[in-house]
Amino acid sequence: MGTRKKVHAFVRVKPTDDFAHEMIRYGGDNRTIDIHLRKDTRRGVVNNQQTDWSFKLDGVLHDASQEVVYETVAKDVVAQALDGYNGTIMCYGQTGAGKTYTMTGATENYKHRGILPRALQQVFRMVEERPTHAVTVRVSYLEIYNESLFDLLSTLPYVGPSATPMTIVENPQGVFIKGLSVHLTSQEEDAFSLLFEGETNRIIASHTMNKNSSRSHSIFTIYVEAHSRTLSEEKYITSKINLVDLAGSERLGKSGSEGRVLKEATYINKSLSFLEQAIIALGDQKRDHIPFRQCKLTHALKDSLGEGVVGAQGAGTGLGKSAAGGGNCNMVLVTNIYGEAAQLEETLSSLRFASRMKLVTTEPAVNEKYDAERMVKNLEKELALLKQELAIHDSLANRTLVNYDPLDEIQIAEINSQVRRYLEGTLDEIDIINLRQIQEVFNQFRVVLSQQEQEVESTLRRKYTFIDKNDFATISAVQKAGLVDVDGHLVGETDGQGFGLGVSAFSTKPGKKSKSKKMLKEVSSLAKKEGASSPVSGKDFEISTSKTQLTQSSKDGDVKDMLLRDRETSNIETLPSDSPKEELRPPRPGTPPAKPAAFEDFKNERGSEINRIFKENKSILNERRKRASETTQRINDIKREIDVTKEALNFQKSLREKQGEYENKGLMIIDEEEFLLILKLKDLKKQYRTEYQDLRDLRAEIQYCQNLVDQCRNRLLTEFDIWYNESFFIPEDMQMALKPGSSIRPGLLPISRIVSLHSYLKTMMGLQQAHKK
Repeated sequence: MGTRKKVHAFVRVKPTDDFAHEMIRYGGDNRTIDIHLRKDTRRGVVNNQQTDWSFKLDGVLHDASQEVVYETVAKDVVAQALDGYNGTIMCYGQTGAGKTYTMTGATENYKHRGILPRALQQVFRMVEERPTHAVTVRVSYLEIYNESLFDLLSTLPYVGPSATPMTIVENPQGVFIKGLSVHLTSQEEDAFSLLFEGETNRIIASHTMNKNSSRSHSIFTIYVEAHSRTLSEEKYITSKINLVDLAGSERLGKSGSEGRVLKEATYINKSLSFLEQAIIALGDQKRDHIPFRQCKLTHALKDSLGEGVVGAQGAGTGLGKSAAGGGNCNMVLVTNIYGEAAQLEETLSSLRFASRMKLVTTEPAVNEKYDAERMVKNLEKELALLKQELAIHDSLANRTLVNYDPLDEIQIAEINSQVRRYLEGTLDEIDIINLRQIQEVFNQFRVVLSQQEQEVESTLRRKYTFIDKNDFATISAVQKAGLVDVDGHLVGETDGQGFGLGVSAFSTKPGKKSKSKKMLKEVSSLAKKEGASSPVSGKDFEISTSKTQLTQSSKDGDVKDMLLRDRETSNIETLPSDSPKEELRPPRPGTPPAKPAAFEDFKNERGSEINRIFKENKSILNERRKRASETTQRINDIKREIDVTKEALNFQKSLREKQGEYENKGLMIIDEEEFLLILKLKDLKKQYRTEYQDLRDLRAEIQYCQNLVDQCRNRLLTEFDIWYNESFFIPEDMQMALKPGSSIRPGLLPISRIVSLHSYLKTMMGLQQAHKK
């Protein structure tokens, strides 16, 4: 955004033969105007009536020509419009004070032309001075009469009547005048023709104070759009200039208005009163709400007063949109006043309005946009250039046949093969060629993981029959048969030695045969009768603890007890004679050790190298923090010494000023003590800057070391979690499937799935053995 700036306010005094010299005085700086009123003697001896006012504005234009007025007020605003800044110039004052003359001028004499025609002339001259840009100029002319919107250029033959009345519409982009025609002008003469056409359509009337009084507010807008003729430049600028001629306020007692003119005066005074209320609200920093919608004038001037976007929809040859910026314009107010004593109260009112307007701030900024077509062409050129540079780089690096286009099916299949060989251990590394290949490698890792999960599920489905946790009929039948207890735990068969799979039934004793075979037959027939033998779909099936126990929910402690019993059984049972012998391992404890104790063992064994790096980085971090603390202490000491030295130096200066200052050839003479204090202060400031720079460097090192420590800590904890799960939670008979060279690797399936898979296999084996017996 741009820099915030105040609204510029100028005052122009209408020349008159009866100028009140005793009541109106100008300051020597040509910016101040003083008003003096005589006291009303009819109020008596005690009279607190204010008699003097002083107003300081940006300039007082007294006996100024039209050319001087334009140079002072409008030239810079128009010049900045071609650089992308919006601008607004507004004339305000009582009726007959010269607003329309200042804005439009007189047609009888070329020298008397006003701000508006001079601005059009300046715009087209500046366009001619910019051959490097293609500048498009459009204009529109809006009239607000009796709180109704009118297009002053609607009488042109190619515009045509509008089916709907003009309205002010707000949307996320701002405020637009719907139905206002915008006309393209390629030369100065076309713009003047449109101006004269609109002036002809303005409503005027006559009363005692002005023979040609404007009875409406008008806003003439110049839209500028500048494109660079350089085809590679996709940015272009847009701006607009609002030239506002307000209708004059009037006192009905002085103007003597009647009938239609009286009604017009009522609407004019009402809208100007609402405008002043909006200006007061804008100047108050504590106000949250600005009453812009009280009348059409303030609503249409939202962008000029500091908010919103005013534009137009519609054009001479068709309807369209035209808008630029919002809350970012250069705002100038010209206040027109009388110099006669009879109009002093209206003059005071106008000057108060100008003072309030100076409190309003705007934030001018360049309105830049991007040409989408040029941007696409530039990106295509840049892409081709980058491909050429990559080809040159590959040639210099002896890399041939490198393709940076999207991958085809054959290349994707090759990457999938490389990923599988890498996971199997037959490929040590995958050669990285470009970014597309890296992204596809990660994608194939995801594909392989998903396929392995599906293979595990299909293998289990071929060997076992699954019972859905929502199949209550089958679960009830199994519970009635005595294969599952009320908590959902499997009731297993003993093998004559007091050991078995699952939980032994209370009525079962070692050495006795049970009737499980008969039970299973009854369960099967019962399930068929109740319709519970329907297959379970893959979507409904999920390897989880709840299904291994054949119940909807279970406690974690039950799962751990079953796993511990399974481990004890597998430890006691002997291996078959033809099975290969495994390496001897230390016996696994029945209960996993506490994590703090296991973490200490891990740091001394498998994680010793990571722990060493973590300690070294932490030591370096503590040393940097200690140095930063010491440097901070030194900086604070130097700062206190600087403050003491400054106080002593100020005391010496004040003492020298009291005793009298001495000069030699224009140079101030100071005593030795003050000179030494100046040198000391200079050295202290130098030390302060040096120490502060060291502190900044140390803070950067501390942040870097802190990141290293955090990374080491996270890696240490992650490695510990993997080691802890592999050492104490993965069943030993599942370790074979996780050895190098197997289809399932520890990094591909989560530990929780491996544990639940083992528990499920044990459960199914128990059911099969019970069925055989």
